[in-house]
Parts: sequence; C-alpha cells; structure tokens
Amino acid sequence: MTTANNNNDGTFRRIVLIVLDSVGVGAMPDAEEYDGHRYSNTLGNTAKAVGGLELPHLEALGLGNLTEVKGVSPRRPAKGLFGKAALAAPNKDTTSGHWEMMGCVLKRKLPVYPRGFPEDLLEKFIKETGVPGVLGNLSISGTEVIKLFGDEHIKTGKPIVYTSADSVFQIAAHEEAFGLKRLYDVCEKARSLLRGEHEVGRVIARPFLGENGHFTRTANRRDYSLLPPSRTVLDELQKAGIPSLAVGKICDIFAGRGIKDYVKTRNNADGIRKTLLGIDSHPEGLIFTNLVDFDMLYGHRNNPQGYAGALEEFDNALPRIQEVLGEDDLLLLCSDHGNDPTTPGTDHSREYCLILGWSPRWREGKDVGLRRSLADIGATVSENFGLPILAGESFLRG
Repeated sequence: MTTANNNNDGTFRRIVLIVLDSVGVGAMPDAEEYDGHRYSNTLGNTAKAVGGLELPHLEALGLGNLTEVKGVSPRRPAKGLFGKAALAAPNKDTTSGHWEMMGCVLKRKLPVYPRGFPEDLLEKFIKETGVPGVLGNLSISGTEVIKLFGDEHIKTGKPIVYTSADSVFQIAAHEEAFGLKRLYDVCEKARSLLRGEHEVGRVIARPFLGENGHFTRTANRRDYSLLPPSRTVLDELQKAGIPSLAVGKICDIFAGRGIKDYVKTRNNADGIRKTLLGIDSHPEGLIFTNLVDFDMLYGHRNNPQGYAGALEEFDNALPRIQEVLGEDDLLLLCSDHGNDPTTPGTDHSREYCLILGWSPRWREGKDVGLRRSLADIGATVSENFGLPILAGESFLRG
C-alpha cells in the first residue's frame, strides 16, 4: 500500500470530502435551457423563504461570500477556502455532478423523458422482469406517485415506474406486498436493459410502506448507476494503493468502481456519524461522503423549512468534524447541482456548486474564485496525492 503524502510541501495526508447534495449557490447562465429557472438559488432562496439562516460555522469558512444568504454575512478574510464551480458537463444531476467532481466530465446529455418512457421500452421491461404490467409512467414527484398509485400497485402487483427531469428510471414498490429483494432484482434487470439510446444515468429502487392511501418511502432506496465512461480519481487512488472510504450513496453513484471500503447511510445524521467513524478508522487517503437529505427530503418536496433545518443541523455538526481533524488533514465541502425548494416543480436546478475548505494548518483562508468545472475538486485531490490530473485545475496551492 502506498502511503499518502505527509510532508511540508502544502499537501495533506488525508482529505475529507463531503458533498452537501443539491446545495447550489445560484443559477448558471444556461439554466433555462435545462427546464430550469433563471432565478434559482437553492441556498439564497431557502434563506429568504425562512427569514434567514443561522450558519455561524459555515459563515466563518466564507459561505456568505458565494451568494447573498440572509442571516449569513460575507467574511473577508475568512477562516476557510471558498469559491464556487460551474458544471462543465451538460447535465444537472447527481451522477453527472459526482463523476465530474472525480475527473470524468460527460460530453453528452443523459436521456430524459418528460412525457414518460416509450411503450416499446416498457414492453421490453415487462417481458424481462416478468411483472404483470406497470403503473404510472409519468414525470412526477416520488411522494405524489405512490399516493396516486400505491393502492392499485398492492392490488395488481404492478410496479410503479416513473421519472423526473433528470436521467432516471425509478421503480417504486411496496416492501411487503411486492418484496424488497424482488424490487432490487427488477431494478438490476432494468439496469441491464437500459442501454444505447435509453442509457439513463440511474435506475433507482424506491421502496415504500403503508396502506389505504397513506404511504411512506423507506430508507432502503438503492441506486443502480452507469459505470463512468472514463477513469476517475477513485480509480487512480485505488491503482496507487491510496486508501479511500465511500460514505452514503457514493458507492452506488460510481457503480462500485474504484471503491473497496464503503458504508451506506440512512440520513444526514447517520452520514455525519459514519464520516466521524471513518476519520477514526482511516488515518490517510480520501474519505468521500454524500449527505442526501437536502436533496431527497426537502429540495424535491419543495420544503424550504426542512431544507433550512438540514443546513442548520449540518452547521451544528461541523465543529465535531473539525475538532477530530489534525494538521495533516484537509476538509472540503462542495455540492453537485441545485434543487431550489422555492421554485415551481420538484426537479434539480442547474446551479453553481459551492466549494469550501478548511484545515487546522491554515491561519486564514483564501478565495479560489469561480472555477470553470467541478472537476477542479478532483484535480485538487489528485495533486495532493501525486496522481495524474484527469480533468480540471487544482486549487491546492492557490
């Protein structure tokens, strides 16, 4: 095993990278071309909607320098590194954003289905999986679709198939009436089927429980991602023998490639807890965490109050992470797209992504400006560990 860097050249022995899923900081110039809103600003609009946010620890790192956030003041000098990154890939979803973050920048748009999936594709799906048919076939919110079709699904045994503005083929089924293992099996077959022109970014298992129109999605979601079409920073770390730990849905997003050690999480609190455990168990290399509640529970459900609460909960937890990091550690926070809970619709928004960084080694932070690509995160990780830079430009040294 190669030992991660531990010298006095500005590099770090360990990087902890935490993705605040969907915490965008303002619409990109082309947002309207992606069925988005030119005024989307997940962080800024959430703050306005709730009368202001209290995020003192993120404020100290420079969060208020990225966009106007009611309740969060700009800080210059800040205690941390701060900047924001454009999405270079022509998408606005989790898969594309995380891949870009790790040096795999897609050149094409992933297929989307605003009017539902074509009938011939669904016929193949029914034949391959052996289900008696499908319900739904709409671009719709996941909570709304189980409300509409949950009872019929239980009666007929037909899974609920739906999508969103993103490149996803989602299958909802009742954990008890349909069976959780059966749902996973059906999703695996769907992933194998969805190739070529219908090669969506993710197939997602969406299990739920309940009865008589009162249904709740469970934490047993599972994502079946495409394999990244080119090498990623995770592949390069693995090749070099540098340890890494994936926390949350990171392993699913990369279809397990380049990942040996991983843990799944149930929510943000569990993700933070398992990140802290990872810091204890992995003294070097990369710890790569996704915190999904912002997006899954609040952005998609147009709930700015819940979104604000999740941001404040993370801010409260941030000192617990900082206090267990040492001089040879770098903490990086970023996002992967936006999901403004205050705008019409329930889908992702094409926004600039936040970048914040902190190390006990730094006496003051620095402004890394507007980055041309989220790939600059991966380039920074790569430079730190002496790996080839696959895409982007590192901001490790300024």
